[in-house]
Amino acid sequence: MESDIEAVVQIMDDIINDSSVPRNIRRAVAQAKELVLKKEGDPVVNVTEAIYLLDEASNDINMPMHTRTQVWQIMGALESYREKIKG
Repeated sequence: MESDIEAVVQIMDDIINDSSVPRNIRRAVAQAKELVLKKEGDPVVNVTEAIYLLDEASNDINMPMHTRTQVWQIMGALESYREKIKG
């Protein structure tokens, strides 16, 4: 399960470090990453908040298409992870 999160965090880091991605989107991805890695609080709630942030960012018209695809990939992985930790 931890390797799932490591893969997601790696993709997030790629987006955060991509200068072709608008700053507000990189900021949203960085905030989502912090939530995913957060040790305190309910992990289900943290992951849900991260998904919400990414969903909001994915609707930004200025997001490059390759980044939108990466964000959707992250969201899918986080939704699967959330279901695993719920059950």
